Amino acid sequence: MRLLVWQQGRFGAGPRYAAALAQAMGAALSLSAQAELLRGDDAPRCELAVPTYRGLASLLARLSLAPVRIGWLVRRLRPMRLDAAICAMPAPFDLLMAVALRWLGVPIWVVVHDADIHPGDGFPLQMWLQRALCRRAAGLIALSAHVRNRLIAQGFSKVVLSHLPPLAFGPVPPPPRAHGGPLRLLSFGRLLPYKGLDLLPAAWRLLESADIELRVVGQGPETPMLDALRAMPRATVENRWVPESEVGELLAWADALVLPYREASQSGAAAAALAAGRWVVATRVGGLSEQLAGLGSARLCEPNPGALASAILSLISAPPCVETPEIGQDWQRMAEQIRREIEPRPGTGYKA
Repeated sequence: MRLLVWQQGRFGAGPRYAAALAQAMGAALSLSAQAELLRGDDAPRCELAVPTYRGLASLLARLSLAPVRIGWLVRRLRPMRLDAAICAMPAPFDLLMAVALRWLGVPIWVVVHDADIHPGDGFPLQMWLQRALCRRAAGLIALSAHVRNRLIAQGFSKVVLSHLPPLAFGPVPPPPRAHGGPLRLLSFGRLLPYKGLDLLPAAWRLLESADIELRVVGQGPETPMLDALRAMPRATVENRWVPESEVGELLAWADALVLPYREASQSGAAAAALAAGRWVVATRVGGLSEQLAGLGSARLCEPNPGALASAILSLISAPPCVETPEIGQDWQRMAEQIRREIEPRPGTGYKA
Protein backbone atom coordinates (compact mmCIF):
# COMPACT_ATOMS: atom_id res chain seq x y z
CA MET A 1 0.00 0.00 0.00
CA ARG A 2 1.58 3.27 -1.15
CA LEU A 3 0.98 5.99 1.45
CA LEU A 4 1.73 9.67 1.87
CA VAL A 5 1.84 11.44 5.24
CA TRP A 6 1.66 15.22 5.01
CA GLN A 7 1.81 18.14 7.44
CA GLN A 8 2.24 21.74 6.34
CA GLY A 9 2.92 23.55 9.60
CA ARG A 10 6.18 25.44 9.96
CA PHE A 11 6.82 25.19 13.70
CA GLY A 12 5.91 23.08 16.71
CA ALA A 13 5.46 19.34 17.07
CA GLY A 14 3.31 18.83 13.94
CA PRO A 15 6.16 18.26 11.45
CA ARG A 16 8.02 15.99 13.88
CA TYR A 17 4.88 13.95 14.53
CA ALA A 18 4.33 13.62 10.76
CA ALA A 19 7.92 12.50 10.20
CA ALA A 20 7.69 9.86 12.93
CA LEU A 21 4.36 8.60 11.58
CA ALA A 22 5.67 8.42 8.01
CA GLN A 23 8.73 6.47 9.14
CA ALA A 24 6.65 4.01 11.18
CA MET A 25 4.23 3.45 8.29
CA GLY A 26 6.88 3.26 5.59
CA ALA A 27 5.16 6.18 3.87
CA ALA A 28 6.39 9.08 1.77
CA LEU A 29 6.56 12.37 3.68
CA SER A 30 5.44 15.84 2.64
CA LEU A 31 6.22 18.86 4.81
CA SER A 32 6.20 22.61 4.42
CA ALA A 33 9.39 23.73 2.72
CA GLN A 34 9.59 26.30 5.53
CA ALA A 35 9.33 23.69 8.31
CA GLU A 36 11.83 24.32 11.09
CA LEU A 37 12.40 20.56 11.32
CA LEU A 38 13.93 20.48 7.83
CA ARG A 39 16.65 22.92 8.91
CA GLY A 40 17.85 20.76 11.82
CA ASP A 41 20.72 18.28 11.95
CA ASP A 42 18.20 15.41 12.26
CA ALA A 43 16.07 16.54 9.31
CA PRO A 44 13.97 13.62 8.00
CA ARG A 45 13.82 12.53 4.39
CA CYS A 46 11.07 14.57 2.76
CA GLU A 47 9.85 13.40 -0.64
CA LEU A 48 7.64 16.45 -1.22
CA ALA A 49 8.54 19.83 0.29
CA VAL A 50 5.63 22.20 -0.36
CA PRO A 51 6.25 25.97 -0.32
CA THR A 52 3.77 27.45 2.16
CA TYR A 53 4.38 30.92 3.63
CA ARG A 54 6.67 32.98 5.84
CA GLY A 55 4.19 35.58 7.06
CA LEU A 56 0.79 37.15 6.39
CA ALA A 57 1.82 38.76 3.08
CA SER A 58 3.18 35.53 1.62
CA LEU A 59 0.15 33.62 2.96
CA LEU A 60 -2.22 35.90 1.03
CA ALA A 61 -0.02 35.70 -2.08
CA ARG A 62 -0.01 31.89 -1.98
CA LEU A 63 -3.79 31.77 -1.55
CA SER A 64 -4.28 34.03 -4.58
CA LEU A 65 -2.43 31.42 -6.66
CA ALA A 66 -4.52 28.46 -5.41
CA PRO A 67 -5.38 27.02 -8.88
CA VAL A 68 -1.70 27.12 -9.88
CA ARG A 69 -0.68 25.49 -6.61
CA ILE A 70 -3.23 22.69 -7.01
CA GLY A 71 -1.91 21.95 -10.51
CA TRP A 72 1.66 21.89 -9.18
CA LEU A 73 0.63 19.45 -6.43
CA VAL A 74 -1.16 17.16 -8.91
CA ARG A 75 1.97 17.01 -11.08
CA ARG A 76 4.17 16.17 -8.08
CA LEU A 77 1.77 13.63 -6.57
CA ARG A 78 0.79 11.70 -9.71
CA PRO A 79 4.11 9.78 -10.08
CA MET A 80 3.78 8.53 -6.49
CA ARG A 81 0.74 6.41 -7.48
CA LEU A 82 -0.68 6.69 -3.97
CA ASP A 83 -3.32 4.41 -2.48
CA ALA A 84 -4.11 6.75 0.45
CA ALA A 85 -2.82 9.86 2.20
CA ILE A 86 -2.85 10.92 5.85
CA CYS A 87 -2.90 14.50 7.10
CA ALA A 88 -0.88 14.21 10.30
CA MET A 89 -2.10 17.52 11.77
CA PRO A 90 -4.30 20.11 10.02
CA ALA A 91 -2.73 23.38 8.83
CA PRO A 92 -3.95 26.33 6.70
CA PHE A 93 -3.15 24.99 3.19
CA ASP A 94 -4.52 21.46 3.64
CA LEU A 95 -7.61 22.00 1.50
CA LEU A 96 -5.37 22.57 -1.54
CA MET A 97 -3.63 19.24 -0.89
CA ALA A 98 -7.04 17.59 -0.39
CA VAL A 99 -8.31 18.91 -3.75
CA ALA A 100 -5.16 17.69 -5.53
CA LEU A 101 -5.44 14.24 -3.98
CA ARG A 102 -9.14 14.01 -4.80
CA TRP A 103 -8.34 14.91 -8.43
CA LEU A 104 -6.06 11.86 -8.45
CA GLY A 105 -8.66 9.65 -6.76
CA VAL A 106 -6.61 9.25 -3.57
CA PRO A 107 -8.64 8.99 -0.32
CA ILE A 108 -7.44 11.03 2.62
CA TRP A 109 -7.52 10.42 6.35
CA VAL A 110 -7.06 13.18 8.91
CA VAL A 111 -5.41 12.80 12.31
CA VAL A 112 -7.39 15.07 14.64
CA HIS A 113 -5.49 16.29 17.68
CA ASP A 114 -8.14 18.78 18.90
CA ALA A 115 -11.84 18.64 18.09
CA ASP A 116 -12.43 22.10 19.57
CA ILE A 117 -10.30 25.22 19.80
CA HIS A 118 -8.66 25.87 23.16
CA PRO A 119 -9.20 29.35 24.66
CA GLY A 120 -6.62 31.74 23.23
CA ASP A 121 -5.05 29.13 20.95
CA GLY A 122 -5.01 28.62 17.19
CA PHE A 123 -5.35 30.98 14.23
CA PRO A 124 -8.38 32.64 12.57
CA LEU A 125 -10.71 30.15 10.87
CA GLN A 126 -8.67 27.21 12.22
CA MET A 127 -11.67 25.07 13.19
CA TRP A 128 -13.62 26.03 10.07
CA LEU A 129 -10.73 24.90 7.87
CA GLN A 130 -10.21 21.72 9.91
CA ARG A 131 -13.87 20.71 9.70
CA ALA A 132 -13.96 21.48 5.98
CA LEU A 133 -10.98 19.17 5.55
CA CYS A 134 -12.56 16.48 7.74
CA ARG A 135 -15.76 16.54 5.68
CA ARG A 136 -13.69 15.66 2.62
CA ALA A 137 -11.92 12.76 4.33
CA ALA A 138 -12.60 9.04 4.03
CA GLY A 139 -12.21 8.89 7.80
CA LEU A 140 -10.71 10.54 10.86
CA ILE A 141 -8.12 9.33 13.36
CA ALA A 142 -8.59 10.63 16.92
CA LEU A 143 -5.70 10.48 19.39
CA SER A 144 -7.97 10.08 22.43
CA ALA A 145 -11.50 8.91 23.19
CA HIS A 146 -12.12 12.44 24.47
CA VAL A 147 -11.50 13.81 20.96
CA ARG A 148 -13.32 10.93 19.25
CA ASN A 149 -16.46 11.55 21.29
CA ARG A 150 -16.42 15.24 20.44
CA LEU A 151 -16.00 14.46 16.72
CA ILE A 152 -18.93 12.05 16.80
CA ALA A 153 -21.01 14.73 18.56
CA GLN A 154 -20.11 17.09 15.71
CA GLY A 155 -21.61 14.64 13.20
CA PHE A 156 -18.55 12.72 11.96
CA SER A 157 -19.28 9.00 11.71
CA LYS A 158 -16.03 7.33 10.59
CA VAL A 159 -13.69 8.04 13.51
CA VAL A 160 -10.89 5.61 14.40
CA LEU A 161 -9.42 5.74 17.90
CA SER A 162 -5.63 5.76 18.13
CA HIS A 163 -3.08 7.25 20.55
CA LEU A 164 -0.08 9.59 20.67
CA PRO A 165 3.18 7.65 21.19
CA PRO A 166 6.25 9.16 22.90
CA LEU A 167 7.74 11.86 20.68
CA ALA A 168 11.54 12.01 20.78
CA PHE A 169 13.51 15.26 20.54
CA GLY A 170 16.95 13.68 20.78
CA PRO A 171 18.63 10.91 22.78
CA VAL A 172 17.31 9.87 26.19
CA PRO A 173 19.14 11.88 28.90
CA PRO A 174 20.25 10.58 32.34
CA PRO A 175 17.33 9.60 34.62
CA PRO A 176 15.49 12.08 36.87
CA ARG A 177 17.37 13.32 39.97
CA ALA A 178 20.71 12.11 38.55
CA HIS A 179 22.04 15.68 38.96
CA GLY A 180 21.80 15.37 42.77
CA GLY A 181 20.23 18.81 43.32
CA PRO A 182 16.70 20.13 44.01
CA LEU A 183 13.74 18.54 42.24
CA ARG A 184 13.52 20.29 38.88
CA LEU A 185 10.05 20.94 37.52
CA LEU A 186 9.37 22.14 34.00
CA SER A 187 6.18 23.62 32.58
CA PHE A 188 6.68 23.72 28.83
CA GLY A 189 4.39 24.85 26.03
CA ARG A 190 2.09 27.71 25.01
CA LEU A 191 1.53 30.11 27.92
CA LEU A 192 -2.25 30.24 27.64
CA PRO A 193 -5.09 30.25 30.22
CA TYR A 194 -6.29 26.70 29.54
CA LYS A 195 -2.85 25.38 30.55
CA GLY A 196 -3.85 26.05 34.19
CA LEU A 197 -0.70 27.95 35.12
CA ASP A 198 -2.82 30.00 37.53
CA LEU A 199 -2.92 26.90 39.78
CA LEU A 200 0.84 26.98 40.32
CA PRO A 201 1.21 30.03 42.65
CA ALA A 202 -1.32 28.63 45.13
CA ALA A 203 0.23 25.17 44.89
CA TRP A 204 3.69 26.69 45.32
CA ARG A 205 2.74 28.21 48.67
CA LEU A 206 2.00 24.67 49.86
CA LEU A 207 5.46 23.61 48.67
CA GLU A 208 7.30 26.46 50.42
CA SER A 209 9.58 24.22 52.46
CA ALA A 210 10.28 21.70 49.70
CA ASP A 211 13.60 21.62 47.84
CA ILE A 212 12.11 22.32 44.40
CA GLU A 213 12.75 24.69 41.54
CA LEU A 214 10.51 25.48 38.57
CA ARG A 215 11.04 26.72 35.04
CA VAL A 216 8.05 27.91 33.01
CA VAL A 217 9.12 28.04 29.37
CA GLY A 218 7.02 28.82 26.32
CA GLN A 219 5.41 31.60 24.35
CA GLY A 220 2.26 33.57 25.07
CA PRO A 221 0.85 37.01 25.87
CA GLU A 222 2.17 38.84 28.90
CA THR A 223 -0.48 38.54 31.63
CA PRO A 224 -0.85 39.01 35.41
CA MET A 225 -0.67 35.22 35.62
CA LEU A 226 2.92 35.31 34.34
CA ASP A 227 3.75 38.11 36.79
CA ALA A 228 2.43 35.93 39.63
CA LEU A 229 4.62 33.06 38.46
CA ARG A 230 7.67 35.32 38.30
CA ALA A 231 7.03 36.40 41.89
CA MET A 232 7.25 32.82 43.15
CA PRO A 233 10.52 31.93 44.93
CA ARG A 234 12.78 29.44 43.10
CA ALA A 235 10.78 29.90 39.89
CA THR A 236 11.65 31.48 36.54
CA VAL A 237 9.52 32.36 33.51
CA GLU A 238 10.95 32.37 29.98
CA ASN A 239 8.34 33.81 27.63
CA ARG A 240 9.87 32.87 24.29
CA TRP A 241 9.60 30.50 21.38
CA VAL A 242 11.67 27.36 21.95
CA PRO A 243 13.30 26.19 18.70
CA GLU A 244 13.46 22.50 17.79
CA SER A 245 17.16 22.38 18.59
CA GLU A 246 16.56 23.34 22.26
CA VAL A 247 13.66 21.05 23.19
CA GLY A 248 15.80 18.01 23.99
CA GLU A 249 18.16 20.10 26.14
CA LEU A 250 15.21 21.63 28.01
CA LEU A 251 13.72 18.22 28.80
CA ALA A 252 17.12 16.90 29.88
CA TRP A 253 17.35 19.72 32.46
CA ALA A 254 14.06 18.68 34.08
CA ASP A 255 13.23 15.83 36.40
CA ALA A 256 9.50 16.15 35.80
CA LEU A 257 7.10 17.93 33.51
CA VAL A 258 4.15 19.56 35.28
CA LEU A 259 0.89 19.96 33.33
CA PRO A 260 -1.74 21.70 35.49
CA TYR A 261 -4.19 21.94 32.56
CA ARG A 262 -7.80 23.08 32.90
CA GLU A 263 -8.68 21.19 29.71
CA ALA A 264 -6.78 19.02 27.24
CA SER A 265 -7.24 16.75 24.25
CA GLN A 266 -3.88 15.12 24.85
CA SER A 267 -0.44 16.63 25.29
CA GLY A 268 2.47 16.74 22.86
CA ALA A 269 4.64 18.04 25.72
CA ALA A 270 3.77 14.93 27.75
CA ALA A 271 4.64 12.72 24.76
CA ALA A 272 8.03 14.45 24.51
CA ALA A 273 8.63 14.09 28.26
CA LEU A 274 7.84 10.37 28.18
CA ALA A 275 10.24 9.86 25.27
CA ALA A 276 12.95 11.60 27.32
CA GLY A 277 12.29 9.36 30.34
CA ARG A 278 10.99 12.26 32.46
CA TRP A 279 8.32 12.01 35.16
CA VAL A 280 5.00 13.73 34.47
CA VAL A 281 2.55 15.38 36.88
CA ALA A 282 -0.73 16.19 35.17
CA THR A 283 -4.29 17.07 36.03
CA ARG A 284 -6.99 14.52 35.37
CA VAL A 285 -8.78 16.41 32.56
CA GLY A 286 -9.80 15.67 28.96
CA GLY A 287 -7.59 13.16 27.21
CA LEU A 288 -4.67 13.42 29.65
CA SER A 289 -6.09 10.63 31.80
CA GLU A 290 -6.13 8.27 28.80
CA GLN A 291 -2.69 9.29 27.62
CA LEU A 292 -1.01 8.81 31.00
CA ALA A 293 -3.16 6.15 32.69
CA GLY A 294 -1.23 3.12 33.87
CA LEU A 295 2.20 4.71 33.41
CA GLY A 296 4.42 4.35 36.46
CA SER A 297 6.26 7.57 35.58
CA ALA A 298 3.08 9.69 35.66
CA ARG A 299 1.12 11.13 38.59
CA LEU A 300 -2.44 12.31 37.87
CA CYS A 301 -4.34 14.66 40.17
CA GLU A 302 -7.44 16.82 40.30
CA PRO A 303 -7.13 20.38 38.88
CA ASN A 304 -6.79 22.23 42.19
CA PRO A 305 -3.74 23.61 44.05
CA GLY A 306 -3.85 21.14 46.95
CA ALA A 307 -3.98 18.06 44.74
CA LEU A 308 -1.27 19.48 42.48
CA ALA A 309 1.04 20.19 45.42
CA SER A 310 0.50 16.68 46.83
CA ALA A 311 1.30 15.08 43.48
CA ILE A 312 4.51 17.11 43.19
CA LEU A 313 5.57 16.23 46.75
CA SER A 314 5.02 12.54 45.98
CA LEU A 315 7.87 12.79 43.45
CA ILE A 316 10.16 13.34 46.45
CA SER A 317 8.54 11.09 49.07
CA ALA A 318 7.79 8.20 46.68
CA PRO A 319 9.71 8.72 43.43
CA PRO A 320 8.04 7.09 40.41
CA CYS A 321 9.79 4.31 38.58
CA VAL A 322 12.05 5.34 35.74
CA GLU A 323 10.59 3.75 32.64
CA THR A 324 12.69 3.08 29.56
CA PRO A 325 10.60 4.36 26.64
CA GLU A 326 9.91 1.85 23.86
CA ILE A 327 9.53 4.56 21.25
CA GLY A 328 10.01 2.46 18.13
CA GLN A 329 7.62 -0.26 19.29
CA ASP A 330 4.94 2.27 20.31
CA TRP A 331 5.06 3.96 16.91
CA GLN A 332 5.02 0.62 15.11
CA ARG A 333 1.93 -0.52 17.00
CA MET A 334 0.18 2.73 16.16
CA ALA A 335 1.18 2.47 12.50
CA GLU A 336 -0.05 -1.11 12.19
CA GLN A 337 -3.40 -0.22 13.77
CA ILE A 338 -3.90 2.76 11.43
CA ARG A 339 -2.89 0.70 8.41
CA ARG A 340 -5.51 -1.94 9.26
CA GLU A 341 -8.17 0.75 9.44
CA ILE A 342 -7.36 2.59 6.22
CA GLU A 343 -6.44 -0.35 3.98
CA PRO A 344 -9.21 -1.00 1.43
CA ARG A 345 -11.21 -4.16 2.06
CA PRO A 346 -11.10 -6.79 -0.74
CA GLY A 347 -13.42 -5.75 -3.53
CA THR A 348 -13.96 -2.28 -2.12
CA GLY A 349 -11.00 -0.37 -3.55
CA TYR A 350 -11.06 3.34 -3.07
CA LYS A 351 -10.41 4.41 -6.61
CA ALA A 352 -13.09 4.66 -9.26
